[in-house]
Amino acid sequence: PDTSIMETITLKPRKEESILRHHHWVFSGAIANLPDDIEEGELVNVVASDGRVLGAGHFQIGSIAVRLLQFGDSPLPDDFFRMRLESAFRLRKTLGLIRPDNNCFRLVHGEGDFLPGLVIDIYGDTAVVQAHSPGMHFERLKIADALTQMPDARIRNVYYKSETTLPYKAQLDPQNDYLIGHFDGNIATENGLRFNIDWLRGQKTGFFVDQRENRALLEKYACGRNVLNMFCYTGGFSVYAMRGGALKVDSVDSSAKAAALTDANIELNFPGDPRHATHAVDAFKFLAEMPKDAYDLIILDPPAFAKHRSALKNGLIGYRKLNSKAFEKIKSGGVLFTFSCSQVVTREMFRLAVFTAAAQSGRKVRILHQLTQPADHPVDISHPEGEYLKGLVLYVE
Repeated sequence: PDTSIMETITLKPRKEESILRHHHWVFSGAIANLPDDIEEGELVNVVASDGRVLGAGHFQIGSIAVRLLQFGDSPLPDDFFRMRLESAFRLRKTLGLIRPDNNCFRLVHGEGDFLPGLVIDIYGDTAVVQAHSPGMHFERLKIADALTQMPDARIRNVYYKSETTLPYKAQLDPQNDYLIGHFDGNIATENGLRFNIDWLRGQKTGFFVDQRENRALLEKYACGRNVLNMFCYTGGFSVYAMRGGALKVDSVDSSAKAAALTDANIELNFPGDPRHATHAVDAFKFLAEMPKDAYDLIILDPPAFAKHRSALKNGLIGYRKLNSKAFEKIKSGGVLFTFSCSQVVTREMFRLAVFTAAAQSGRKVRILHQLTQPADHPVDISHPEGEYLKGLVLYVE
């Protein structure tokens, strides 16, 4: 793009420090003036109060006013998306994620791959693209084109799924649909296990790829145990527990659709296996009514209890109550996998909520593992907000 015709946003004095440290966000409060004819989603130059060009990024209305794609005064290259996507793909190859027994992974994790406002998950030869900013929404065709042109990636279909992720105030009316290609099967392979991925109607991009390594860890603990998978969604942890040699696995989700998907994924990997049962009921109700000592391996992977800072207090109460009930019911010698995917809940806050629950239960609890998101969800060192998944593996006596 020709930077000479781009709009320029000037910052207030001394508001450039975070950008010089390569933080991708420019907050609206740091801006001295906005051009009258600026449009949401357009590419803009950001300059310091003394006229220095700090970088270029997408403008949007809201507290995060600009998401920077590039730092410094050089113009954004025409093949920007191709370069960034190829760099992201090289990293996933380095991580060993692209192999015959694994063809689903996150290719782009927003700021962690220097593409703020963009998430791309790969399922076999289909890429599911999610825009979280108007700027990325307007670039969607360019991104889809760049995805299919990467020779090693062999992506044939690009599905755009941003109806629920774009700011509603932008009034963009995005349609979930194929940008390139079409539906030609939805079974993906993760660590040798097969999963039906519902990117058309499912949550996020259809599957929680961020729990891949934590599912593999759970498999090692499953042998000879009675397993309870709460908030099971599509049954990822349940499938791994079955392969790990669990005696029985119960999967619980309030959504009947999720329970049906879990059954389908169990059937795909363990046809006719009597060890598994699903329960389409409220998680808190199930925990309250289940007998003590019924399970010695429990997974708590709830949806984000606090999506925004305003919900933080209630979210932490929710985590405390949920874990408290699990501590009360789990068998002595049991193992609890407990998670928070709320970005506003810090690692320390989550630990405190779980520790409080442990103290209230009177049980002896030890930390075996402290878990986070996998390496295909990288965190840019200048952008700690990219770290969102927190987990603890606890041994309960």
